[in-house]
Amino acid sequence: MTAPDVTTVPAVSIRDLWFAYDGPPVLREVSFDLAAGDFVSIIGPNGGGKTTLLKLLLGLLSPTRGSLRVFGRAPDAARKRLGYMPQQISLDTSFPVTAIDIVLMGRLGNGFPAGPFRRADREAAETALRDVEAHDLRNRGFFSLSGGQRQRILIARALASGPDLLLLDEPTASLDPAVQDDLYELLTRLNRRMTIMLVSHDIGVVSKHVRTVVCVSGQVAIHPVEAISGELARVLFHGAEDVKLVRHDQCEGGHPGHPPGTRHATHTTAGHSERR
Repeated sequence: MTAPDVTTVPAVSIRDLWFAYDGPPVLREVSFDLAAGDFVSIIGPNGGGKTTLLKLLLGLLSPTRGSLRVFGRAPDAARKRLGYMPQQISLDTSFPVTAIDIVLMGRLGNGFPAGPFRRADREAAETALRDVEAHDLRNRGFFSLSGGQRQRILIARALASGPDLLLLDEPTASLDPAVQDDLYELLTRLNRRMTIMLVSHDIGVVSKHVRTVVCVSGQVAIHPVEAISGELARVLFHGAEDVKLVRHDQCEGGHPGHPPGTRHATHTTAGHSERR
């Protein structure tokens, strides 16, 4: 795996990016850089463009206008350096697939040759399972595993290609708090050698681990993270009453209700609220 270059080329660089499907823009006027080696949480309301941003980074969508670079290259050219864990996978639960089978899927595509898996593929899959501390599950049926165990296997699948940037779409959704904490500790360890970006509503937990928050709600603002209480949740998250907010000092961009350059803006996640 190529080590992240933390001194020169940003992991992600976006300039005046706009994106629309068939109607109004989902994302507009997006410009920011993220340093290689960062640990980033993407937050925002449902429909605000979080998953769309991930798909743009993966090269699955193309900007309507503007530019996007991943490690200095177009997303499709940088795809070998990316690992992706979707929010869910579509598999028949009766299909007899094992944990190691799922991880080996991470060796498909991205320039790896088609055909039977090679020795190098199997070694990479075994290493990825060890990285997520799930090697003992290798021969277990995937659908016999607990939710937390499945998530570790899916993270291992994303690691099997040897990425420099790991993208995860709500990796702890529907997991118990203790299992969430274990997964975030795992991601913190992985962050020592790769850049990590994850979509999450659980900012009360994530804020203990990430260094940067990307607020996505049509437009995008980048902030350092600090947990506080506040009122913006009911505006940004459509009337949510009981939430954990994030304080963003030294704001680098605008956001609904906060013009560019505003300091001490507050934002939050919604969906999984947490009392303080």
